[in-house]
Amino acid sequence: MTTAPDTRPAAGDSETAIRTRRSTIRLTAPAPGADELLDLLAAAATAPDHGQLRPWRVIAICGDARARLGEAAAEAAPAAELAERIAAKHLRAPLMLGLVFQPRDHPTIPRWEQLAATSAMATTLLLLLDARGWGGVWFGGPYPDAPQVRKHLGIGDDEQLLGYLYVGTPVPGTPSGSRAAVDVRSKLSWLGDTDR
Repeated sequence: MTTAPDTRPAAGDSETAIRTRRSTIRLTAPAPGADELLDLLAAAATAPDHGQLRPWRVIAICGDARARLGEAAAEAAPAAELAERIAAKHLRAPLMLGLVFQPRDHPTIPRWEQLAATSAMATTLLLLLDARGWGGVWFGGPYPDAPQVRKHLGIGDDEQLLGYLYVGTPVPGTPSGSRAAVDVRSKLSWLGDTDR
């Protein structure tokens, strides 16, 4: 198993991990190996998921497969001058995780709830990666709905590519970025009697 540098809060301090996580754009090798990725996905799969439908799947893309995916996306570029830039975007991390939404027909669990469960899994996975010292960022990616990309990744007609988690080791010296405290008072309303 490849291990990332231990630069994050101690395991178990979930609030600190949530408050300090930042998207990491500048990434380099190594990235999690197959066994660690399976372990991380098993943990992320515990995110809220009504009916435990697991309406998602993940495609791990590494090595030369990133360049081949970049070529497929570049074919969808509306102008030739964009194609090279589009292809290069697929090489900015050693590991890309394609997030595929697989909605299921269900009598009581609507599509929006299944999409929320998929998003919860992806967010949990980003938190877990960060807690282990890996860097990650969720990008929509160039042309995720392009027929060339869908065909290359084997995305079914009933599936939706939600973008990619770019994963790797944060480039040393990259500032982690600060996040201002958010005033959420306008986002909270109360109904009923309460002491506040």
